Amino acid sequence: MLTSLKRFLIGRPLKSAEAGEHKLNKLKALAILSSDALSSVAYGTEQILLVLVTVGATAFWYSLPIAVGVLILLLALILSYRQIIFSYPHGGGAYVVSKENLGVNYGLVAGGSLLVDYILTVAVSISAGTDAITSAFPALHTHNVSIAVVLVILITILNLRGLTESASILAYPVYLFVVALLIMIGVGLYHIATGHVPASAHTPVGTPVAGLTLFLLLRAFASGCSALTGVEAISNAIPNFKEPRPNNAAKTLIMMGLLLAVLFTGVTFLAYWYGIAPKGEETVVSQIAAETFGRNYIYYFIQGTTALILVLAANTGYSAFPLLAYNLAADKFMPRMYTMRGDRLGYSNGIITLGIGSIILIVAFKGKTENLIPLYAVGVFIPFTLSQSGMILKWLREKPKGWISKLTANLIGALITLTVLMIFFVTKFIQVWSILIFLPLIIIMFHRIHRHYMDVSDQLSLESEQRPVPIEGNAIIVPVAGMTRVVENSLNYAKTLSDQVIAVHVAFDRRSEKRFEEEWVKWQPDIRLVTLHSQYRSIIHPLTKFIDTAQHKARESNYWVTVLIPQFITKKNWHNILHNQSSLLIRAYLLYKRNVVVTTVPYRFKK
Repeated sequence: MLTSLKRFLIGRPLKSAEAGEHKLNKLKALAILSSDALSSVAYGTEQILLVLVTVGATAFWYSLPIAVGVLILLLALILSYRQIIFSYPHGGGAYVVSKENLGVNYGLVAGGSLLVDYILTVAVSISAGTDAITSAFPALHTHNVSIAVVLVILITILNLRGLTESASILAYPVYLFVVALLIMIGVGLYHIATGHVPASAHTPVGTPVAGLTLFLLLRAFASGCSALTGVEAISNAIPNFKEPRPNNAAKTLIMMGLLLAVLFTGVTFLAYWYGIAPKGEETVVSQIAAETFGRNYIYYFIQGTTALILVLAANTGYSAFPLLAYNLAADKFMPRMYTMRGDRLGYSNGIITLGIGSIILIVAFKGKTENLIPLYAVGVFIPFTLSQSGMILKWLREKPKGWISKLTANLIGALITLTVLMIFFVTKFIQVWSILIFLPLIIIMFHRIHRHYMDVSDQLSLESEQRPVPIEGNAIIVPVAGMTRVVENSLNYAKTLSDQVIAVHVAFDRRSEKRFEEEWVKWQPDIRLVTLHSQYRSIIHPLTKFIDTAQHKARESNYWVTVLIPQFITKKNWHNILHNQSSLLIRAYLLYKRNVVVTTVPYRFKK
């Protein structure tokens, strides 16, 4: 039943040889890997206005110069990540750049930040998408968390079906959103040009604002920089592109940058000109669409596509998180399971981990997007800064042709991203302080995992100084509960392995102990029986005490001790609950005993 359900949800397994057929072209990659960056248009302007509104509506004109600053940073990031794509065509982005140029710990900081960032990408995108849905249908507002959790589950299942299949489905909503916003911006500008929007709706540019401080402007700029989240995803996911991968990835990055610049500028300008103020129950994009078209079918089309892309922006995380986890696991900083492909050739363990992590965040933060965005943006700007700094050192060390211009682009980018990062920590410390705790914990976890793998490698290596002790023989201990076909089957098998077979029976009273010994002599006279009395009705304690004694004596003569456990297998799984599971308890306890081999002899029932 479970296999059938898995096939229904995920699809048939794909052959490893089919991996090359499941790569992305530029149009599909733009939809999948740019959805996070493009979707941030829906809340980037709103984050700026949420800060400015604390001073008053007269401060809204400052959203225009702040937007220009965000665009300058976007240009620097696009130029920088384009260079990273060609310098590191195998993917890995900020993690690989930082590790190779700044050192392992810097790489782990970048990698850990991005892992958390991609989980936040899903949580923020789904939460924002849910906000867009409930803005159009206010009656659903109380069900935000439940709707968000269901959406995460659906998009996780879709990604488990494979990259190209999810790309084919998700490309349409992304491009519909782009078209919808371009129509809204175009019609809005037409209304402004034809005088349909009165100039009194907004405060003129340059109007003095009482109480406005540099600190507040920097805070608004940092909030607006949340529109740049997701820019790095393409450099992480280069292996998902069709050949030539670096060229296709670089072109996709430029297309994403142009679309993001146009949409963000248009939404910010319309919000200013219409005099839009942020509301708790309705998003800024919803208000602009309502002002431009009224609450008609075009409004609902814009809200629908906005909600879709905000939900599907999570797919950027689903595309990049598994590949980043793969790179960390390949370097032995994360569990090996993240290097394994699933039935549909995707890194399923990474996809599932991302889904579970984002659900936990959504529930913990109660689906409140504004609580997640500052932490989300900090998680992005740490790797932004580290990757730019790593590229600076790379150009200084290698000095290839045209390296001065490349160095200049990265230097400007590094200074801007570092400045934004500092602004975040100064202006939003109350909201982002937790990153100073959990990021070091993640780095410690990475190092502990790596140390474990190094220890394992050292002990498994044939060149290790630790040599195995020669085995002279094998003593087999068979726990027996009674005289049954199961025990007889196990004893017959044990006799094929060794001449030294000892049956051990644990009795709870002297009378049954004596009766069992008398019957044993008649039934299995050639096998030695040891009976142990347990006055506290425990099987494990006396049995393990006997095994310890046998193990001590066996070690002196280089013998191994094998505990051979008889176990019957019921015809139906539910029958297991009708029987004692003492064999499982014995096996679980003995599994970690040194120099004790634990094996099970199954006896299968036919009815």
